Amino acid sequence: MSFDEKNAWVYAVVAIGGYAGYLVAVLGRAQGVPLNTVAYVTPMLLAIGAAITASIVGHVAISAAWPTEAGRSDQRDREIHRLGEYVGGIVLGVGVVAPLGLAMAEVDHFWIANAIYLAFVLSALCGTTVKLVAYRRGF
Repeated sequence: MSFDEKNAWVYAVVAIGGYAGYLVAVLGRAQGVPLNTVAYVTPMLLAIGAAITASIVGHVAISAAWPTEAGRSDQRDREIHRLGEYVGGIVLGVGVVAPLGLAMAEVDHFWIANAIYLAFVLSALCGTTVKLVAYRRGF
């Protein structure tokens, strides 16, 4: 398994874990109250911050565990990264249409912010999934 593939696995786990943690926090606060009245800003910022931190820590841990592989990538790694980022960008581009529509419809900020966050998470997951599939099955 290449260094970049290991990092892709970390990124996928962090994206899923961060969003799952956010959902647990928000849904846990929604005991008998409408979801759009729940305080979501702090849990969202904490989830994003924790995901960024966990991703950095994961990258550093992989670099420490395999120091000879750290930062080394070949043409195949670069092409796989490019393809994954391309797909992730397309998903993000399509995904921001929903929050844009919600904003135009003057929907509550809760739904707009959550749709944006979900678009970013789906973009990360789709791009990373493409990378992992390309590493396992080739182009």
